[in-house]
Amino acid sequence: MSRPANPVTVPLADYSPQHFLLAAVDGVATVTLNRPERKNPLTFESYRELTDFFRACAFDDAVKSIVVTGAGGNFSSGGDVFEIIGPLVKMDTKGLTAFTRMTGDLVKAMRACPQPIVAAVEGICAGAGAIIAMASDMRLAASGAKVAFLFNKVGLAGCDMGACAILPRIIGQSRASELLYTGRFMTAEEGERWGFFSRIVTPEQVLPQAQVLAKQVAEGPTFANTMTKRMLAMEWAMSVEEAIEAEAVAQALCMTTADFERAFEAFASKVKPVFRGD
Repeated sequence: MSRPANPVTVPLADYSPQHFLLAAVDGVATVTLNRPERKNPLTFESYRELTDFFRACAFDDAVKSIVVTGAGGNFSSGGDVFEIIGPLVKMDTKGLTAFTRMTGDLVKAMRACPQPIVAAVEGICAGAGAIIAMASDMRLAASGAKVAFLFNKVGLAGCDMGACAILPRIIGQSRASELLYTGRFMTAEEGERWGFFSRIVTPEQVLPQAQVLAKQVAEGPTFANTMTKRMLAMEWAMSVEEAIEAEAVAQALCMTTADFERAFEAFASKVKPVFRGD
């Protein structure tokens, strides 16, 4: 369970991951989980490499937004039964705690990553795959997509990788409780109705539409978008009064950027602003 020998130290456009596919176009990085023959399960190595990737995004100004998807018609079936669950039953408490902290680090890295993340969910999205979708900032579903937080199906608690903290904030306490206690699949229609998914599109359109959404974000004011993501996370632990004050400071900082001035000049000239991220 050692860390990868080569963490991300090059621009992401030139980075070749070993455990997922990566493409960067027009400021949008697309991460594709790529074990389609097994519905894209995660391994010890892919957990670490994804975590390193999202942490590295903070240091690449060329990447403005991120799309996460899966190859072969499925998002992810979660942790690989044979490569992860099998070894876990043989570990002691120290090893198991190191593993659960490592998986939680992926969610921490996604939340700390300054770029907004869009999940394009198709087919099966279960276990740790459901967590990756949950930890994304926005989610689109293909018709027929199914999401399950099925930890109790393997004898574990629903409190995995932040699910008990994040999922109720997305879909509500009662609905989250139902999914975490039963491990049943949430349909795409339920997910849209409950607010987990922004919308449902055809399987052929889910990735293109997610990339369009990500490109719309990428074309916006980078610093301001980063601030929006940060405040959405920080304000969970604030009172309304504290949040209003924090937003006053955050917005004042955004008003010091060149993009804010560009927006005013574009408005005055009756043209669309072109943001540059400074």
